[in-house]
Amino acid sequence: MNKKLKTLVSIVLTVALGSSLLVGCSSKTATDGKVKLEVFSTKAENKTLYQKMINDFQTKNPNIQIVLNAPPDAGTVLKTRLTKNDMPDVLSMGGDNLYGELASNGILLDLSSESFMSNIQTAYIEQMKDLLTNGDVKSYGVPYATNADGVLYNKEKFTKLGLEIPKTWDEFIALSEKIKASGETPFYLTLKDAWTGMCFWNVLAGDIPAETFLVDRKADKTTFADTHSEVADKMLEIIKYGQKDIYGMGYNDGNTAFAQGKSVMYLQGNWAIADIKKANSTMKLGMFPLPATNDVSKNKIVSGVDVLLAVTKSSKHPAEAKKFIEYMLQKENAQAYITDQFAFSAVKDVVQKDESVTDLTESFKSGEIGSFPDHYYPTGLDTASILQGFLSKKDKAAFLKQLDTEYNKNNKK
Repeated sequence: MNKKLKTLVSIVLTVALGSSLLVGCSSKTATDGKVKLEVFSTKAENKTLYQKMINDFQTKNPNIQIVLNAPPDAGTVLKTRLTKNDMPDVLSMGGDNLYGELASNGILLDLSSESFMSNIQTAYIEQMKDLLTNGDVKSYGVPYATNADGVLYNKEKFTKLGLEIPKTWDEFIALSEKIKASGETPFYLTLKDAWTGMCFWNVLAGDIPAETFLVDRKADKTTFADTHSEVADKMLEIIKYGQKDIYGMGYNDGNTAFAQGKSVMYLQGNWAIADIKKANSTMKLGMFPLPATNDVSKNKIVSGVDVLLAVTKSSKHPAEAKKFIEYMLQKENAQAYITDQFAFSAVKDVVQKDESVTDLTESFKSGEIGSFPDHYYPTGLDTASILQGFLSKKDKAAFLKQLDTEYNKNNKK
């Protein structure tokens, strides 16, 4: 492992972990004439589906044996294995800064020239390139499943109150005022769990600042204080329309409350829909993009790569690993994944068909997709907790200053 990567790992790991944390890695040598691969998933929710898909792949490819590894606290386990030079063959992970660090430090195989890359939506390929450093424009991972932030809404309440989906920020606020005047609660907010504030921060911070902000901030050419005042103001505007106890309720509380009709809208992502439907299977639910500005052309659907597939350079069987990825990208398999996980797909012509997200169809078809800005913040920057404190104390200057201070502390150029 090179010195730069050792430095990276020492920064990311805050506690030296003993060998007891390691999950046994499958052998990468042939067993009984079979090639043995390890697929490592950082997302526990897809473990059952992955195993079903792996079983099908093995039936069709009897010369390849795959061991699925999806341990608890997978991110920590993966980083620990990295320090031991004990990496799996195939990684299934989020499209965030950890991917960028692994790719930029030579851990992952370049997949740019693989034919299956032509089946991936360009916007998501570009998002992954933006996570790389030193001007690298190669593809070291294949975007697979995606998610989106937005506004979940109760269609029956919208009809009852004569409401229409807003296209601009002013329309959005006017809509919230109309709901409030009717005696209904516009939003159910769940800021007891700090991360839930990021659901609307990522939309506002993704659409309002200049498109060059993330690159310029990393290069110390700009600051949050100089560029995110409007974002902060609009965060404070939104919380005016929540229920009384916005800091006493968590994510699970919000899913249940919204399902019970305690608010007309809910600022969340598509990942909440399955739980909401479990709580109320007959609810007529929809989702639309949060319009961050009064310029419709800037109001993109904010969507990121929830799962990407990558091959590590240390794999002794890269051809077989790529074959497995190619199998996963087959349309019927990609469709099965997003149906089971209630996600969207980075694979072309694979569409989430549930009626609750049909209002997003045109946004995805147009290719006007914005990314989650926090995916590009430095590892170690706890934006969610800083944001939670700001929404409680409402000191904008202190908030933006703290963001810049913590960003600088964690920024590794």
